[in-house]
Amino acid sequence: MPKSLLLARTCHTDVNTTIMALNQFRTAVRGCRSSRALNVRLFSVSCQRSKILEVSTLPDRIVPHYQQTSTSSLLSLQWPRPPRNILLMPKLHAPKVTLSAVEFAKHVHINYPGLNLVFEAHVAQSIHENLPFPIYTTDPSDCTVQFAKKIDLVTTMGGDGTILRAASLFSTHNSVPPILSFSMGTLGFLGEWKFEEYKRAWRECYMSGCPVPVEDLVAPHTRAASTGGWQSQTAETDPQLLDWDSVRGNGKCMGLNRTSKILLRNRLRVGIYDSQGRNINEQLTPTSMAEPDLGTPPIAHSRISGGSDNSPLIHAINEIAIDRGSHPHLAIIDIYVNNHFLTEAVADGILISTPTGSTAYSLSAGGSIIHPLVKSLLITPISPRSLSFRPLVLPLHTKVTFKLSKRNRGRELPISIDGKRRIGVTIGMEVRVEGERLAKTDEGWTGGVPCVIRASSRGDSDGISEDDDSWVGGLNGLLKFNYPFGAGPGEEH
Repeated sequence: MPKSLLLARTCHTDVNTTIMALNQFRTAVRGCRSSRALNVRLFSVSCQRSKILEVSTLPDRIVPHYQQTSTSSLLSLQWPRPPRNILLMPKLHAPKVTLSAVEFAKHVHINYPGLNLVFEAHVAQSIHENLPFPIYTTDPSDCTVQFAKKIDLVTTMGGDGTILRAASLFSTHNSVPPILSFSMGTLGFLGEWKFEEYKRAWRECYMSGCPVPVEDLVAPHTRAASTGGWQSQTAETDPQLLDWDSVRGNGKCMGLNRTSKILLRNRLRVGIYDSQGRNINEQLTPTSMAEPDLGTPPIAHSRISGGSDNSPLIHAINEIAIDRGSHPHLAIIDIYVNNHFLTEAVADGILISTPTGSTAYSLSAGGSIIHPLVKSLLITPISPRSLSFRPLVLPLHTKVTFKLSKRNRGRELPISIDGKRRIGVTIGMEVRVEGERLAKTDEGWTGGVPCVIRASSRGDSDGISEDDDSWVGGLNGLLKFNYPFGAGPGEEH
């Protein structure tokens, strides 16, 4: 065959191959565009920043230790290993907070290698395009189970409602990850940190209990601590210390004596029973469709007093509320304390609150303010008919039962748990409530919601001012406790 003809055929073959490759590329591009239009993620062709991965693929949760000290009523946070799976929860429908969440996510991803950032499904869909690394989420119907198995630490950015949203995701479980909260909402009485302090706050929480001796522990917190050659010596005797060495700069450890403080906030355990005595907690629905990740409560194999062994547990960090709803007549509710009849409440409604919830709905209804370290629960009537019906403070482990009186004329009254879940109750149904027990076991503390508390800079030898510093500051600065009429903050009486 002539060389000219062979060369022509070869060129023709190369051109056909090139055209086929271009056609395949165009088809792939069209497929990507179609998948985006259908809200379907093609991980095989998506760039790195577009990936949303399944949270079930992450390693299991690292459970921290909480240690008591002789000088404080608060607990000390001790991580056995660096936390890995972080649930980040920004305030919903707040673009500025979303931008702050992106800034925070990028900072911890760069400076703390090995972290996996997790978001609720609807948040992940709106934020992942702004992050140059994969993030994790799961289906809303499965998030309460998966988050309890996988999440090491929760970080909230918003107000008290965002903290309630975080606690509600774990309301069917006895163990809750620590919550680090940044106050970016309307009031933020429960929020401990300003967002401008996020680098310091995150570092203190993440490195809490890191078993590395350091010399430089004084602010600014970004100052490099002394390493003292620990990597070559201490790590040989304790391989777990190698985990901490992955932190960028290898100089952020604060030492065993510098730990974040933890306040275990009590919760209420509630069971709702129909006229046949069957627990119907699984019929609770989210109050707002803007929070679909709450889903419906799964069956938890723990016992509520008076229920069966398979009764699903629901916990509340703030309060349980029963009210008359849209009906014009007052609600009539019989109240029992430890199976003893207390009173027939005729009111707009009844609240039973934790000490944390005493500064929420209960406070607006005229209830007392209770320090969060006081193990108690509070019964507060909402606009009662009788002026002698005053709020009651009871021991935490008191068993309170609400029964709907037959005098309600067959009406259905709404009940809500932390304002996040709701159900209607009718005559013959009961609501049984008791305080959650905080117990110290061989595996650590169980029960309660562990909240990272800002340590006081002026603690005394007894640790009293350290325990109360942020709480007293919140009463004065946010709630304006006992401010005289006409006086502004800081003015003389």
